[in-house]
Amino acid sequence: MPAAGSTSGGAARWRDTARSILAAVDARRCPCGSLESLDACCGRYLGDDGAAPPTAEALMRSRYTAFVRGDVDHLLRTWHPDTRPAALEPDPGVRWTGLEVLDRVDGGLFDAEGVVEFRAHHRDGVQHERSRFVREAGRWLYVDGVVGTQG
Repeated sequence: MPAAGSTSGGAARWRDTARSILAAVDARRCPCGSLESLDACCGRYLGDDGAAPPTAEALMRSRYTAFVRGDVDHLLRTWHPDTRPAALEPDPGVRWTGLEVLDRVDGGLFDAEGVVEFRAHHRDGVQHERSRFVREAGRWLYVDGVVGTQG
């Protein structure tokens, strides 16, 4: 019988296995914070053959995920041509750590415009933005945003 306060080998193995399972689940979770897997969430919108996000918020979440993954093609493809930069070079030193959606105005399935306010957390601080989106030819596009950085 183990001494009081000690952990038996079986309990330690169970704890290690549980931690491994939780780490694996967390690694497959979408970076946007939805608690879904990447494939079931933002992953379906990324890539050249990705589906069109159905709402402004879904597009914003997919763009956050693209920043996390360094997917510049998705960022440029979903940026309105009137405001899109010719090139985009995200800082490879930024480590995004979480997303909070604070507010949504319109941007739904039947809207032509929408606004999403969010905080994108990174290792060195927080980017607070209120982004504008428009839907053209059935696809949501990022137009611009008012940014306030919190350190």
